[in-house]
Amino acid sequence: MASARKIKIGMLTAFVVLALVWAVSGTFSSISSGTMASELDPGSPHAAASADDFVGSETCKACHEDQFKGFAGTKHAKLAEVKSWKDKAQGCESCHGSGKLHVEGGGDKSKIISFKGKNSKEISETCLSCHAGQESHNNFRRGEHWRNNVGCTDCHTAHGTVAEKPRAGSSMLVNNASTIDPAPAMLKSNEQQLCIACHSEVKSHFNKPFRHKVMEGVMKCSDCHNAHGGFESKQTKLAAGSESACVKCHTDKQGPFVFEHAPLKVEGCAACHTPHGSANPRLLKRPQVRQLCIECHSGITTQLNEGPTGGPHDQKTLLQRNCTSCHSMIHGSNSSNVFFR
Repeated sequence: MASARKIKIGMLTAFVVLALVWAVSGTFSSISSGTMASELDPGSPHAAASADDFVGSETCKACHEDQFKGFAGTKHAKLAEVKSWKDKAQGCESCHGSGKLHVEGGGDKSKIISFKGKNSKEISETCLSCHAGQESHNNFRRGEHWRNNVGCTDCHTAHGTVAEKPRAGSSMLVNNASTIDPAPAMLKSNEQQLCIACHSEVKSHFNKPFRHKVMEGVMKCSDCHNAHGGFESKQTKLAAGSESACVKCHTDKQGPFVFEHAPLKVEGCAACHTPHGSANPRLLKRPQVRQLCIECHSGITTQLNEGPTGGPHDQKTLLQRNCTSCHSMIHGSNSSNVFFR
């Protein structure tokens, strides 16, 4: 009897859990399937919009000519040419809702979805109704930008910008001129300028003697970080391990190795290197390699300070002050457990 009762309780618990999961997933699927925010509100003037209520972007152009000029060159404006969007809302009304009542009301703003009074999360939800299915955007609600009220339109412009003639400029200086085209992701500016506008503490690192060439345009912030969220610290990109952002370029450090160096596996590259820039060669955290080594290998200090002159770790010998003179394979080795070549 007791076992039968446990089975019934277990089945009931499983049913309740499944019901909750179904209810939650149903709510999110209605948002991610392309439903506009206004359609989720029964009191909205667009809640029961039909095909006849959509007037088309050309009608919007009559009053909003400047926005239309920028919008016409974007991917959003070209959705009508995509077969999968044939029976869906396109153009201005895909975000702002059906425009019939707005036009008939002489431009009454209460009859259209306006984003001026919306906060960053509300605006982002509208964007995610279409973009949530993309791998790079799936974790936006888990990301630091979402938690700190940084929305999609803080970096992107849904209307696009009117293309200007290319001019010489610099991505290092925050100005309108730039040699980097912001158009591919409909960014408000080039990626470097957008990131350092908020992450100003990082800009100084890119002025140091040894640095990743981000401000020169050789690399981008998004080569290592996913601005749309992620599970890793600092939203670093994760593909095949916590250090995938580093080893996709530094492939010789990837391994797997027969003998793994523990700090690399446990703490990652940032245990020894500063990722953005450093005053030290190889972006090291300390001026000398031995300073980094002794921080972990503290048991060897007896040999360093009190060992016999001429010993293997004699710091009176210039050659032996550099640990990597002997332990050259410090990222991992296939032949030596002490990381000799």
